[in-house]
Amino acid sequence: MRVTRSFILFLGVAIVAAGCVRQPVAYVAAPTVAAPSGVDNVVYGNAMPAPPAVQTYAAAPYAAAPAAAAPAAAAPSATASSTRGLYAMVPSARGDAAAPSTTGSFAAPPPAIDAYAAGPYAYASTVSEGPYTLDSGDRLRIVVFGQEGLTNSYSVDASGHIAMPLIGPVLARGATTDQLSSRIAEKLREGYIREPHVAVEIEAYRPFFILGEVTAPGQYPFVANMSVETAVAIAGGFTPRAFRKTVMLNRNLNGRPVRISVPVTFPLRPGDTINVQERWF
Repeated sequence: MRVTRSFILFLGVAIVAAGCVRQPVAYVAAPTVAAPSGVDNVVYGNAMPAPPAVQTYAAAPYAAAPAAAAPAAAAPSATASSTRGLYAMVPSARGDAAAPSTTGSFAAPPPAIDAYAAGPYAYASTVSEGPYTLDSGDRLRIVVFGQEGLTNSYSVDASGHIAMPLIGPVLARGATTDQLSSRIAEKLREGYIREPHVAVEIEAYRPFFILGEVTAPGQYPFVANMSVETAVAIAGGFTPRAFRKTVMLNRNLNGRPVRISVPVTFPLRPGDTINVQERWF
């Protein structure tokens, strides 16, 4: 008897569970409750909390998405009146986690855009490779066409000037070769030559300096297309205690000193100072 009762009870529970599983889910729109009117509301104001602010987002990033990329929400399709008061969380176009929307559907977020620096390293913009500017230690070959007495090799002195016959000192520090040729031509045009044609080229760059954990630290002549690794090789290579991944670079950029950590593949410029640091382990 007990077995029969237990079996009947189990069967009833199974039938009820099966009926609940097959029962369709009912979606009920949130009712809009009107605020009660009375003396309290007049004196103290409406006690009901204000509805959450709905922020409108531009639909441009989602307009071109195909139908498969924007599946319908869990609720079945309904008219606007049936979904009034219901909010769906939709990713915003500004990159927020989620934003309220009254569309009633979920839209696929826009594709992520990788915003990396154009160069291989983030500090490339800080010490960007612009046109080479002259400074003390550079040796120049200046040619004035038709004037053999002015055509010669000149060195930029400690004050950043070059001394030429007739026109005297000309400022070269911070100028490119084209800018220096224009300055020389302008001075020659002031009572010396009617139409001067001047060409300036670099005969020898100013040296670079390397110190720290290298075999032979010191001053070395600069060679075109040098890198930190090439400079270390010229200085005899790393010492056993040297940190070989990055070095500290000192560079004069637009008249201001810049100190930054760079890899050994970083390109050098004349006048740079390299400091190879010691490793900890």
